[in-house]
Amino acid sequence: MTPLEAELAPRGRGVSRLKRQPIWRAAGRLSELPHWVGSAAALGFLTLTITYGIILGGHGRLVADSLLSSSGLGIETVKLSGQLETNEFQILEALEIEEDSSLVLFNVEAARQRLSEIAWVKNASVMKLYPSTLQVTIEEREPYVLWQRGETVSIVNQAGDVITDDVDGRYANLLLVMNHGANRRADEILDALNMVPELRPRVRAAALVSERRWDLILENGISIRLPEKGYKRALADLVYMDAENGLLSRDITAVDMRLPDRVVVRLSDEAAERHKEMTGTDGRLVKVERDT
Repeated sequence: MTPLEAELAPRGRGVSRLKRQPIWRAAGRLSELPHWVGSAAALGFLTLTITYGIILGGHGRLVADSLLSSSGLGIETVKLSGQLETNEFQILEALEIEEDSSLVLFNVEAARQRLSEIAWVKNASVMKLYPSTLQVTIEEREPYVLWQRGETVSIVNQAGDVITDDVDGRYANLLLVMNHGANRRADEILDALNMVPELRPRVRAAALVSERRWDLILENGISIRLPEKGYKRALADLVYMDAENGLLSRDITAVDMRLPDRVVVRLSDEAAERHKEMTGTDGRLVKVERDT
């Protein structure tokens, strides 16, 4: 071969011809693999593709829930305890349990937070009992009095916080306190009424006047005007006068206890007319001396 022919002869690109492996030999090695490898590879590729699609579409949680649920770890039972005012539907709605929800992936803290947003719920506990039970324990707020301001009537707790505006006949035995600030000061009038058990069942409502003193409204419509100070003593005197002469059963509309030395009684129209005929005096107010 002349130098020119040697120069023009084809050259290998990176691997000498002597070391090159024929294509038919590599294909022969592939033919030696087990027959199921191709199917497994295709299945693996398909699985990865589906998994990627699920994750990309945000459905990973749903699939995991479904798989765990079908394996026996689904939420099949919910045990409730402690609820009286809160109905079961409210609790189940707050739990947000789906048909295929699994106990493993259920977020108890988020559920507890949703339960705490229910009006009557003070505290809530949510526990997982494997394999398939959710235990929910409710601690409810205690109704203390009814509070009216304007046309709105609410149930409040002892601290004066509103529990709910959904009031029905079940709460008729609670004292109704009225006007601005009465919800925070209900303790003081209830304590005073508890010292006169003869009078307490007859009191329908207590109205806070100018955030300074209380007026009581009895079940027969009579209004009792209490002083700003010494109202406990005034209540004791009122009970004594009623026991002595049946004051609160008479034909009157109001009893004013604000003066320290006397009680002023306002007569009804009929009683005022009879009083005028008997005494010859014109007036609806009668003053009664009070022991000091």
